[in-house]
Amino acid sequence: MQSIFGTDGIRGRFNKEITYSLAYKVGYALGSISDNNNPILIGRDTRISGEILLQAITQGINESGKKFINLGICPTPTIPFLIKQENLSSGIMISASHNPPEYNGIKIFDNKGQKLTKNFENKIQKFIEETNKNISVPTKVIPLNTNKDLLNVYVKSLIQTMGGENLRGFKIILDTCHGSATTCAKKIFQTLGADVRVINNSQDGLKINMNCGSTNLEPLKKALREKPADMGFSFDGDADRVIGIDSKGNVLNGDHILFLWGRELMEQRILTNNLLISTQMANLGFEKAWEKIGGILYRTDVGDKYVHDAIKKKRAVLGGEQSGHILSKINNFSGDGILTALQICKYCKEKDINLNAWLKSSFEPFSQKLTNIDLNFNINRLNPETKILIDQTIELFQTIYSDNCRVYIRASGTEPVIRVLVEAKNHEKVHSLSSEITNKLSLEIDKITNYR
Repeated sequence: MQSIFGTDGIRGRFNKEITYSLAYKVGYALGSISDNNNPILIGRDTRISGEILLQAITQGINESGKKFINLGICPTPTIPFLIKQENLSSGIMISASHNPPEYNGIKIFDNKGQKLTKNFENKIQKFIEETNKNISVPTKVIPLNTNKDLLNVYVKSLIQTMGGENLRGFKIILDTCHGSATTCAKKIFQTLGADVRVINNSQDGLKINMNCGSTNLEPLKKALREKPADMGFSFDGDADRVIGIDSKGNVLNGDHILFLWGRELMEQRILTNNLLISTQMANLGFEKAWEKIGGILYRTDVGDKYVHDAIKKKRAVLGGEQSGHILSKINNFSGDGILTALQICKYCKEKDINLNAWLKSSFEPFSQKLTNIDLNFNINRLNPETKILIDQTIELFQTIYSDNCRVYIRASGTEPVIRVLVEAKNHEKVHSLSSEITNKLSLEIDKITNYR
């Protein structure tokens, strides 16, 4: 059996890679393996399949003899925060994050609110392999009680991170992506005094991440054009990511957030060794500008768990991804889009500037193009010989083309695609090389898979 875990928990299309039976086994395995008798906390985003997977997981936990608390629809960071706050045994978030509605996923957190270690993932994997339980979807869905009070505990904690600062005088537009942020983002910003307008704010599992949110900024840009505001924030499906837009339509992505936030911490002398942690996707312009002001940028493989591991190992206080997944010491390094947006607002308020002025003081990014090569197979489920050949081909292409630019190629851990990143100062060169590499690499992969 291939590992069910990817770069961020278990991820796949509902009723294909993610099934009722698998979700049941995960719940049963987690409950059985855990030596802590405190309840397991469960939350989900708005996907239609989330309710079905919730039923499966809770049935599995029940059969293991453990108890659970159903939080209902909530942002992913609510789970790790409440695990620590309420001394719970572990937690599960049912979400496929930024992926389309047909996908879903299972993210598991330990009793410290941390994503699982590889060793713990292996324990669950082994338990599932040894458990011969194949449960079909029940015809009658049993209603589950939802604990709404705990979500309010999380909301209050976010407001407290502002340290008494308010957002009065700020006009802010939020794109809640028909996902988890619909539960509390508007309430939080309004409580802090901001003039808030929200788009894509219905809890619609068929629209989550569809032409909206942090992966599609056009709706937010349009909203800012039609009714100007000081800034806007766009979240992904489970609200652990955020991308900002200033009043002029300029994009504040994860690289800019790390640079600007990191510079503030550097000036306060609380940034360990002037170190920021990011991934191979981070813009080269960001890296060079950060080094110019005396900083160090340490790159990891793509995935917030790799960023998290490096933060802990190097005792850093801030890290994240270009996608807007930011990990800070404020909440024990749990990616939280709403928290990140609040901190951006807080700095702007304290400095008495708007986001446009702050963003102008950031770095000049290199031209960068990310292209996906769609696959009709899951690369991680290929036979080892074929996967090795594809990995070798990817390494060869990176070597050939990396003389005068940066080329980074990787198989996605959440979707059946290979991502090709090309970066250089020259815009035309980036686009021509990107097309050349993706076309040639696609042909080579087709040859390997068809031959074998």
